[in-house]
Amino acid sequence: MFSDISHLPFPRAEATPLGTTIPGQSLLAGSWQQPGAVPSSRLNSQTRHVPRAACQKRSCSVKKDIWWPEAESLLRAPRAPPSPSSTLPPGSYVGCFQDSGPARTLKGVVFYDLRKMTVAGCQEACAEWSYVFAGLQDGTECYCGNRLPKRSSGAQECNRECRGEKGSVCGAPGRLSVYHVGGLLLGSSRRRTSTYRGCFPVPSNLTATLATPLSRPNLTVDSCCQLCSSQEFPLAVVRGPECFCGFPTPSFSLQDAVDAALCAGSPEAAANYCAVYQTPVQDTRCTDRSFLPAKAQVFVALSSFPGAGNTWARHLIELATGFYTGSYYFDGTLYNKGFKGEKDHWRSRRTICVKTHESGRREIEMFDAAILLIRNPYRSLVAEFNRKCAGHLGYATDKNWKSREWPDFVTSYASWWSSHVLDWLKYGKRLLVVHYEDLRRSLLPKLREMVAFLNVSVTEERLLCVESNQEGSFRRLGGRAREPEQAFTAEMRELIDGYIRTVDRALRDRNWNGLPTEYVPR
Repeated sequence: MFSDISHLPFPRAEATPLGTTIPGQSLLAGSWQQPGAVPSSRLNSQTRHVPRAACQKRSCSVKKDIWWPEAESLLRAPRAPPSPSSTLPPGSYVGCFQDSGPARTLKGVVFYDLRKMTVAGCQEACAEWSYVFAGLQDGTECYCGNRLPKRSSGAQECNRECRGEKGSVCGAPGRLSVYHVGGLLLGSSRRRTSTYRGCFPVPSNLTATLATPLSRPNLTVDSCCQLCSSQEFPLAVVRGPECFCGFPTPSFSLQDAVDAALCAGSPEAAANYCAVYQTPVQDTRCTDRSFLPAKAQVFVALSSFPGAGNTWARHLIELATGFYTGSYYFDGTLYNKGFKGEKDHWRSRRTICVKTHESGRREIEMFDAAILLIRNPYRSLVAEFNRKCAGHLGYATDKNWKSREWPDFVTSYASWWSSHVLDWLKYGKRLLVVHYEDLRRSLLPKLREMVAFLNVSVTEERLLCVESNQEGSFRRLGGRAREPEQAFTAEMRELIDGYIRTVDRALRDRNWNGLPTEYVPR
C-alpha cells in the first residue's frame, strides 16, 4: 500500500536543499532539470507539497531535443508561453476527435454508463485522477488523458447525446467529444494525489534503464510529481536535485526498498538512492483489454464468498491477462467501472474466467476449473454488509449496524462462508486456492500463480503495471470502516471461530495450506 506524501517527515521550509548535481549520471526517460524558480501558482494545486527545496542556483544547459513543451508552463518563469491546455477554462468544449482502439490517446481512466452518462460525470471522474482532458464516446463511454488525440473531426460527426443529459455533445461510435478538465474543483476526499512508494537504490544498469538528464535546480517533490503526471508517467523519481519520470521495469521494479533516511542523507550518499512517488495518473501499459479471440477450452470460475475480494481479483486478472472476466450475475455498477464482460452471458466462454458466489454440486460441476478465493470471514462479513447497505464504494451507517439486520445477517451468512469453501473443495474438478490476505501481502508472486493457472503468458512489465494500478477504482470513499472488534459480539465470535476451524481442517485434509494463522483461533 502506498503512502500519501503529505505524511512524510520532511520539513516544510522551502530552503531545505535537495542535494547537488551528480556529473556523468543518466536518468529515467523523460527526465528533466532546468534553471528558473518554480512558481507555486503554476503547480497543480491538488498535488500535496512535500517541500524539499531547491538546490543551489547554477547555470544549467537545456537539451532541446528531449525537452517537453508542456514543462515550460509548469517550471519556467511566468513570462514563458503557456501550454495550449492552460488557456482553456475548466469544463470548456475542445472539439470532436477520432480516437479508438489500442492506440487511442485518451486511455488513462475509462468508465461506462449505459443510462446516466453526463458530461459533468465524465469530467469529475477525470479530475479525480488529475487528468486534463475528458472524452465522451457514443453517449455512454468516458475516457481521460493529458494529451489531445491527433486526428480531429468535423463537429457534426460528434452527434450523440449523453444518455443522461439531453442536448449534450457526447461523441459517436469511434468519435470523442473532448472537454478540458484542468482546474475543475473536487472535494479533497475524491481528488487522488501523488503517493510515496519509498526509497530505492539507483539501478546499476543506469544507462540502459534511464536517459540523459536535463539540468534543473529549484526542485520540489511537488513540481516533479506535477510534471511527470502531466506527461502521463506513473512514477516521479527524485534523486538529489534531479527529477525523472518513468515506469516500473524489471531493472527498476521497486521491490527492494531501503531506509528512507538514505534518500535524505548527504549529497554524496544520496547519489546512490532515489525517492519514488506514484503520480495520480494510471500506468496504461496494462489497461487494454478484450474478449478472448476464440471460445475458452477450459471453463474457469473465480469463486468466492461475497465480500472476499472477488471484484478486486477480477480487476487484477483483467489487467494481468488483457482479457475480460465474466460474471454469473449482472451488476450495472461494475459494468460502468469498465468490466465489459459483465454484460456477456456467463456461459459464452469469451472471458478468461467467471465470477461466482454459488456453491452446491450442480453449480460447481459446470466449471472445468476454479480459482477459489478465501478471505477472513470477519472481514468478508463486514465488507458484504457494507456493500448491501451502501454499494461497492460506501459504508453502512451506525443505524445499520445497530439494527436487527446485522445480527440476522451474521447468523445466515457465517454458515454460508463455511459451506461455500467446503463445497468447492469437495466438488471442484481442478482448484487453485488463493487467500486474499496472501494476495494483499505478496501481490506479484500470487498473481503469477493465478495467471499460470489460467494458462496465459504475460510479461514482467505487464505485471509491474498491474502492481502500479492494483487498487483500481474500488476505494470506499467517505465514512469509516467498522473494524471486526467493534462489530461482533462474543456469541457471534464463538459461532464464526467454529466455522474457521472446520474450513482450516478441511484444507489441510486435502493437502492445501491451512487458513492464514492471523485469523485462525488458537
